[in-house]
Amino acid sequence: MNPLIILALLGGVIAGLTAGWFLFSKGKKISMALQSQINEQERQLTKIEAKANEARNQIKAAETEAKANAREILSEAKLHATELESKLEKEQGRLEEKERALDGKVKEVERQRGSLEQTQRELDTDKQEVAVAAAKHREALEKVAKLSQDEAQKQLWNELEKEFSEHFAAQIRLKKEEMEEGIEEKAKNLMAEAMQRYASEVSSESTATVVQLPSEDMKGKIIGKEGRNIIAFEQATGVDVIIDDTPGAIILSGFDLARRYVAKLAMEKLLQDGRIQPARIEEIVAKMKEQVGKMMLEFGKRATEELGIQGFPQDLLKIIGRLRFRTSYGQNVLKHSVEMAHLGRMLAEEMGADVSIVTEGCLLHDIGKALDHEVTGTHVEIGVEICKRFKIRPEVIHTVAAHHEDIPMATPEAFVVAAADAISGARPGARRESIEEYFKRLRNLEEVAKAFEGVNRAFAISAGREVRVFVDTKKIDDLSQEKLAKDIAKKIEAELTYPGVIKVNVIRERRIEELAK
Repeated sequence: MNPLIILALLGGVIAGLTAGWFLFSKGKKISMALQSQINEQERQLTKIEAKANEARNQIKAAETEAKANAREILSEAKLHATELESKLEKEQGRLEEKERALDGKVKEVERQRGSLEQTQRELDTDKQEVAVAAAKHREALEKVAKLSQDEAQKQLWNELEKEFSEHFAAQIRLKKEEMEEGIEEKAKNLMAEAMQRYASEVSSESTATVVQLPSEDMKGKIIGKEGRNIIAFEQATGVDVIIDDTPGAIILSGFDLARRYVAKLAMEKLLQDGRIQPARIEEIVAKMKEQVGKMMLEFGKRATEELGIQGFPQDLLKIIGRLRFRTSYGQNVLKHSVEMAHLGRMLAEEMGADVSIVTEGCLLHDIGKALDHEVTGTHVEIGVEICKRFKIRPEVIHTVAAHHEDIPMATPEAFVVAAADAISGARPGARRESIEEYFKRLRNLEEVAKAFEGVNRAFAISAGREVRVFVDTKKIDDLSQEKLAKDIAKKIEAELTYPGVIKVNVIRERRIEELAK
């Protein structure tokens, strides 16, 4: 045999033996590792079984303890229930005793009621007998005096009136003078001091605003094709645009000052821009409304800061600022309210009223006028609703509701707010009216006075602040003169609308002339 082959065979045998030995060693090691893991898991299972046995023992002990506690609680509950049953039985006994006592009292009341009804019937019978006797007695007296009861009363009243009319009139004048002397002097001092310490300019805005045009050609652009531009502008702003023969100007007309101001700003912006068309008009008007809204908020903040009022929400401040664009008898309402607040504060300090309530009441008294063009109702009703919505103090709301005497004034602060309103409105130059309305008011004042019997002439003087009435001395005596003045004043209050106070002056003059020849 070839030696190379023999060597090759020997090498293969040696390699096989080596590989077998290696695999045998590896398998033995793996077997030992597996046996170790199995032993470890058996030890863990033993520990887990021990813990499970311990947990079962604890559960049994807990169950035993819980049963013992449950038996104890049940026994306590039974004992408590027994005590409650005992108390209920006692209470039921007391209630039964009270019920029996009440039944006795009811019977006693019924008995007394029957007795009272019997007494009432006896009294009614006695009254009827007395009335019959009095009628018979009156008939006998009328036969003796030859006068009926009404005639005797009338005759007696006429005699007393003739005899004591001058005395009664003198006493009335004396008492009136005594009461008014101190009050009038104090009121004059308060008013003089308040007006001296505060004065405010009040501007009067009309119902029309004039906008200047750069050229006459702009009138055609404002009108637009077939009037589309002017119609779009009026619908967006809510004001009327008047284009007439006035050179270089147009007129914006409307009662709402805020809308007129928005329209004025929008028109000026459109004229400056030069692009006047419906879409552009709506865009500019929306921007100007936003700008004016910011101005309203700023006006409201300034008013409250000037008066030292804090805590009003922004929506309420915006409504207050809206009063800047509202007038009453030509008087700017916001300036009038601020002026009132200063006057009211000084009056409240003098008389010891609550200054903060008066100040807020004066500022908010006409708040309803800011929305009376948009909301139905009087400005007082609207103002009260606004104050309630913003949770204003009830004391302030009362001054707002009572400043025109729509409800009775129940607090000193309400009287101060009403007085400050009258002072501010009656100040010369504060308010204005047309000449036709002025003459109409004077005529109505004179006609009211002339309507009374015994009045010869009546003249309205001092711009309608006073009416002088001349009476017939043969028909009106001193007592009737006092009564006539009061009746005329009441009729003026009931039938006429006027700012401030009207003085009624009844003059009874008797002149006797003789000629010496």
